[in-house]
Amino acid sequence: MPKTELKYGKSQISFEYDEERFEILGSEKRFAPLTDAEIGARLDNPIGSKPLEEIIGDGASVLIVVPDATRQTACGQVVNLLVRRLIAGGTLPFNISIIFATGIHRKVTTDEKRALLTPFIFQRVKTFDHNAKDLMQTAGLASNQFINFGELNGAPVELNRALVEHDHVIIVGGISFHYFAGFTGGRKLICPGLASAQTIAATHALAFDCRTRSRRTGVGNGKLDGNAVHEAFMEAAAKINPSFSINTIVNDKGEAVELFGGDWIEAHRAGCEFYDSNHTVKITEKRDLVIVSGGGFPHDINMIQAHKALETASDACNDGGTIILLAECADGLGRHDFLKWFKAENSGELAENLCLNYEVNGQTAWSLLRKTERFNIRIITSLTENETLRMRLHKTLSLDENLSRLDKKMKGYILPFGAKYLIWN
Repeated sequence: MPKTELKYGKSQISFEYDEERFEILGSEKRFAPLTDAEIGARLDNPIGSKPLEEIIGDGASVLIVVPDATRQTACGQVVNLLVRRLIAGGTLPFNISIIFATGIHRKVTTDEKRALLTPFIFQRVKTFDHNAKDLMQTAGLASNQFINFGELNGAPVELNRALVEHDHVIIVGGISFHYFAGFTGGRKLICPGLASAQTIAATHALAFDCRTRSRRTGVGNGKLDGNAVHEAFMEAAAKINPSFSINTIVNDKGEAVELFGGDWIEAHRAGCEFYDSNHTVKITEKRDLVIVSGGGFPHDINMIQAHKALETASDACNDGGTIILLAECADGLGRHDFLKWFKAENSGELAENLCLNYEVNGQTAWSLLRKTERFNIRIITSLTENETLRMRLHKTLSLDENLSRLDKKMKGYILPFGAKYLIWN
């Protein structure tokens, strides 16, 4: 029988499968990684923008915005080439800074910074951390960290002060599907990446409709036009109007296989269209069994990130069917308070709690709990059984253990890269 390797954290789980029973959806397409010269050529011919050398003048200061360790973007290669290009164009090294767009995620560790930027860049370019919570604001004082740009969805648009303390802002991100922003990358480096907790909550709240106690119409994977969350992110990012953007598409090793650089709106949109055309899978039927891996680290770094693969799997599984999720979750749940949402008896009660006191990850908890009501979800993970049971997930040790309990005639799908694909039925 054929064998496939399903990624689990930084390791793999081998699985022999019956081709008559299982169909693989979303096998990674083999694009050759871009060479430094090919990346340079794309930056020489930007989309909807002048080349960097014509935008950034001698003596100007530049802030490069990069993602945290939960994203694969080929950041090391791209930022290395970008910094060299800026210096060659006349930008002084001490006028270049890098900030990590963590949103409400945890702080990037020193080792992660080295891995993201390469040791060469990390040692030579000053870096900044972002914290969505400002202690000055908590104490009722004026913020030292954020600049207020007005209101959005009834809440202030507050963005990191570093964005206005440099002459130019360049955003560097990777593009993949996002279950309510439509796509990652681009404007998300600014908001939620460098926004305050209050602004992040206000923009994310647009994904949920409290009248229907469900996800808002127009919000979802691969959706930009008419997506209220995307539109809010765009409005916030427009307050900064980044000078240039670089958007990558990466393979399963995290290597850049395509790059879209230029205007922060046009280049990102072009990248999203390319990604969508290469990562959408059409099926003629849903099945009763789906085996899904997020694609390994960093897609399963924690439960909040791993949920994105579960979102994809849910589009391929019949209601009442079984989903087996491979998610190591080496970083745990992703938030220390994530489990509090699962005190709710069901997703309806959780939705009421969410509408009374909205928090960003409460929406992820609602989406996860809703899936456990629709499917029998089993998980292979390093999370404790106490944690998985509270989320209504059934922890198991192996694929064989799971499959031995199911009807051997039950047909299913295998999604080796669940976090990267969109399933259409």
